[in-house]
Amino acid sequence: MLGKFISALYRSVRHRYRLLRYNEFTIAEYFRAQGARVGTDCRIYIRELSTEPWLVRIGNHVTITAGVALTTHDGGTWIFTDRYPTLQRFGAIDIRDNCFIGLGALIMGGVTIGPNSIVAARSVVTHDVPPDTIVGGCPARVLGTVQEYLEKVQRQWQEQRPPGYLADIVDGQTYSAENVHRAKRRDFHLLRRHLERLYWGDESGRESPSGQ
Repeated sequence: MLGKFISALYRSVRHRYRLLRYNEFTIAEYFRAQGARVGTDCRIYIRELSTEPWLVRIGNHVTITAGVALTTHDGGTWIFTDRYPTLQRFGAIDIRDNCFIGLGALIMGGVTIGPNSIVAARSVVTHDVPPDTIVGGCPARVLGTVQEYLEKVQRQWQEQRPPGYLADIVDGQTYSAENVHRAKRRDFHLLRRHLERLYWGDESGRESPSGQ
C-alpha cells in the first residue's frame, strides 16, 4: 500500500516538474504530444486540456486564459452504468482561429467556437458560437459582435494609451503574440503611470480619501 502511494506521488511530482518547462506560448507542444490539434501563435494558460485531449482542436492565434475547462465527455452517464455498464458519450471541441476564451469559462463537448470570437469570463458554453461574435453568461448567449467591441475599445484606447507606449509596434502589421507580450512587459511602467494619473488623479497613485 505504501509502495503504491509513493509511486503515485512520484509520478505526480514528475508530471508537475515536466510542466514547469513550458510557458503560455510553448505549452502547445505538450498538448500536441498528447494528441491535441493546436495551431500556431497561441497563448494558453491552462495545463490540462481535457481527459481526452485528442478530441480538442485549437486554431491559430488563440488565447485560452487561466481556469478554463474543456469537457469532452459526459460524466452524467455514470447513473446508468448499473444497467448499461458500457454506456459513454463524447464530444469534440473545436476552437477556430483568432479566438479569446475568458477567465474560468467552461466549454462543453460538441461545441465549435467560430473564428474571431470572444467567450466572456465564467461563461458556460453549451452551443456553437458563430464567427465574429461575443458570448457570455450561463448558459452563454450572444452579447454582441466583435466589430462593435472593436469600435468601443478603439475609442477608449485613444484616451488610455500613454505617449511612447509600444512605439515600435505598428497597427496593420503582423507580430507574433510572444513578441507583443515582451513589448508590453517592457513598456509596462509607461502604462501604469499613465493609467494612475488618468483614474486616480496624481502621479503616485496615492490620492487622499477626500479626493483633494
